[in-house]
Amino acid sequence: MASRLSLALDTGLLRLPDEGRIAVFGGEVGDTLDALPRDRTDVIQTDFPRHQALLRAGWHALTAPAPSASGPHAAALVIVPRSKDAAHARIAAARALTDGPIIVDGQKTDGVEPLLRALRGRARVSDALSKAHGKLFVVEGGEFADWASRPLEVDGMVTRPGVFSADHVDPGSALLAAALPGALSGRVADLGAGWGWLARAILAVPKVTEVHLVEADAVALDCARESLADPRARFHWDDVTTFRPHTPFDAVVTNPPFHDGRKGAPDIGRAFIRAAAGMLQRHGTLWLVANRHLPYEATLAEAFAEVQDVGGDARYKLFRAARPRTARRG
Repeated sequence: MASRLSLALDTGLLRLPDEGRIAVFGGEVGDTLDALPRDRTDVIQTDFPRHQALLRAGWHALTAPAPSASGPHAAALVIVPRSKDAAHARIAAARALTDGPIIVDGQKTDGVEPLLRALRGRARVSDALSKAHGKLFVVEGGEFADWASRPLEVDGMVTRPGVFSADHVDPGSALLAAALPGALSGRVADLGAGWGWLARAILAVPKVTEVHLVEADAVALDCARESLADPRARFHWDDVTTFRPHTPFDAVVTNPPFHDGRKGAPDIGRAFIRAAAGMLQRHGTLWLVANRHLPYEATLAEAFAEVQDVGGDARYKLFRAARPRTARRG
């Protein structure tokens, strides 16, 4: 199925500038990007797996907006994210890079329609092309400096719009932190560390010598870097499911994601469990929190010889798993 961008270009509803670079915010390998000139497109993608896929496919991928060496970008494409504040921040960043058109493409479920209404009050906006439960339109002019991404503060730590649980401490992480034993020690990994709140709780345990934060969202990891000045903290922008430490860990702590966009994806959590088993020493321990409805018990039993349900509440369950079946020698 042709993308909305391809259809707009093929039917003459949209014309790209003949020269100059095009900035894309949130793009990934697929039909939408394929409609753009690869040799003059800069894709800003902060998700590690998607960023790596772009590089493998030959795209010029960045983790943050950057001015073109040849001058302002000729145009920008904004893929609408789920967070309203993150969508506003992308529009502001796009306008900071170009005086030209900003093409906006998004799904109704991600809030493209309220974004369209907000933009119509601030700039010249074309008619929208509707297709496949989404819309594409073009923004000309407008000033969006007040929409720019600004740091937030939650429990004394830095977050930013669009990162997971940007405006509050995730209750699952809080429950897991309260259950962690004071006897936790040695080298510990926080898989899917987000903006670092759980890692800070681990660092409060005196016998912990290192905490390795592994996180796929570059923005969230940068927030953690800003908040955690502890020299024991190590930061890894990486995919948890493929990350391999040089030395196996004594413990792994995780509150794994279970959504891909708006779709439930419990396989992500299962992959986190398998990856954790492969990162641990033979004596290593996994501490995991999960929503009550997530079916992780079978995977835990496959990956660990010893699995304990250590409590939780009506919404979350907590597990301690030991004796990993695929442990690495320390």
